[in-house]
Amino acid sequence: MEKSRPKITISSAISIDGKISSKCNDSKLSSNDDLKRLHKLRSTYDAILVGKNTVLKDNPLLTVRFTKGKNPIRIILDSRGEIPKESKILVTSKKFPTIIAVSKNISKNNLEKLKQFPVEIIISGKDTVNLKNLLEKLVQKGIKSILVEGGGTTNWEFVKKNLFDEIIVTISPFLLGGEKSISFIRGSGFSKLSKSPKLKIHSIKRLSNHLVVNYRKV
Repeated sequence: MEKSRPKITISSAISIDGKISSKCNDSKLSSNDDLKRLHKLRSTYDAILVGKNTVLKDNPLLTVRFTKGKNPIRIILDSRGEIPKESKILVTSKKFPTIIAVSKNISKNNLEKLKQFPVEIIISGKDTVNLKNLLEKLVQKGIKSILVEGGGTTNWEFVKKNLFDEIIVTISPFLLGGEKSISFIRGSGFSKLSKSPKLKIHSIKRLSNHLVVNYRKV
């Protein structure tokens, strides 16, 4: 792990065919036992990160529930500051520390909207959030570990730029298929297997009919 950035873990529940939600945005792939595991995992990280699309589709709280533990700082990648004022993230920002990462491309109106809430706004990048620069700023704030629970686009940005240390996936007993179903990793993809980050299995745990697999970079 580079000292210039926090430890990064990408975490998700996926179907057997690598989808994180159906074409109609049904994403409840985790079992009750897996949810408890996930929330316990959240409590061990300094921060949790998702992209704007996850906020728009799922309207998550990104807090620790189902188990005891501290809530991580919530970080939202939102280049243009487009998450709605009614989102749970903004509505609960007084109670739970929240960082909104935006780019210089954010409109004045959207910036003013975010400033109405007790969130920390970090501007990084010209048109989109510059992840490497953002992570450097976050580590300077004392954030040493981040759990990325993003959608396929956010996950791809971390993988493409090789800005991660491990991946934890829960393989759930479903087959979703469909070109419009959301894959764990989206984006343009790698052209050859040789360009993929090299990973090795660190651990495998069975939770009833689900498998939790931890891969770490070689």
